[in-house]
Order: sequence, then C-alpha cells, then structure tokens
Amino acid sequence: MKLKTSLAVLLPVLAALSLSACETVSSPVVRLQRQVNYGDAKSTELVTNEFGSTDLQMIAEKMVGSLLETGIFQGRPTVTISTVKNKTSEYIDTTNVMNSIQTALVKSGKVRFTRSIQEMQAGVDELQRQNQSGLYKNNTTAKVGQMTAAKYQLEGELTSIVKQNSSTKDVFYKFTLKMFDVAEGTIEWQEEKEIRKTTKR
Repeated sequence: MKLKTSLAVLLPVLAALSLSACETVSSPVVRLQRQVNYGDAKSTELVTNEFGSTDLQMIAEKMVGSLLETGIFQGRPTVTISTVKNKTSEYIDTTNVMNSIQTALVKSGKVRFTRSIQEMQAGVDELQRQNQSGLYKNNTTAKVGQMTAAKYQLEGELTSIVKQNSSTKDVFYKFTLKMFDVAEGTIEWQEEKEIRKTTKR
C-alpha cells in the first residue's frame, strides 16, 4: 500500500521534470547580431587621440618621400633597420611603422634591405641547418659568408607630449628617423614628422 502511494506521488513530479527538460531544450537561442562592414583603409581615423592607423600612414609617407627625394639611393644600396624606440606612454608597435616604410622603399626599386638585427638570428639558424645538419646536397646549400652587408642603417624613435585639463586633451607626437653610413658612422639623412591631436569634452 505504501509503495503504491509513493508511486502515485512520484509519477506527477517526474512528468513535470520531463516536460521542463523538453521545454529547455526546445526554447530558441537568442543571438545578438552585429553588422560588420569593410571601411577604407586610407580614410582618416579619429576614434581617439591615441596613435592610430592614419598617424602610421602619414609618418610612412613623409619618411619615404623624403628619402627618395634625396637621391641617396644611387646604385640600389643595401639598408638595414636597427632600432625604433617607442618613448611614448602608449603601447605602439614601431615595427609596424617601419614595415610600412620598408615596403614602400622596396617597391620603389631603388634600395635593397638586408635582414634587420631582430631578423638576423633566423638567417643564421637557416644557414647552420643547411650546412651542419647533413640533410642537403652540398651543391644546393647556401654558403656561409655570402651575405651582403648593409651600407646604411636606419634608426628612429617615437616620442609624445601629453597635456590635459578638465575640458581638453592635447597629444603631440614626433617621429624621428635617421640613416647612418655604417662604415663611416655619419648621419647621411634625417627626417621628422610631427602630429598633434586634440580632444575636447
């Protein structure tokens, strides 16, 4: 008798739980839809007054134009990139700035670039792998001692001055790039690009 009573109580409960589980599974999933559009990569970017894509493009354009105007690249000399220091309070990938400058100069056909200091180890590792691993035919390996040395070296820095009060924030950026003659240690070219960005609340 007690067993029948217990079953009579449990069956409605189990049925309710089963229905609840089915409702949970079959309920629609709500997804937030976001619209994504492609923009013009060259359009002016003014989302904030921090360093942005437009600043990078303006710097690269100024440096490349100035370098090509000097006529210093007679005979396609070799150039390497040394250091580009970020002396601002922001995280800025200065390698990205130099990549844009290097790409434009390579496309000009007037200069060749050797591996930068940061890239050199990868080249050394590859030479060692080809010549010391025993995996390759001798007549196909790149020979040690055949790299072309750079005639010129590019060094730069990015600085900023930030001033603000209750209503205005002013950020002044200055990018300076120098090109040294490696053998003589002389500065053969130097250029600066200044950018000011002001935000009012």
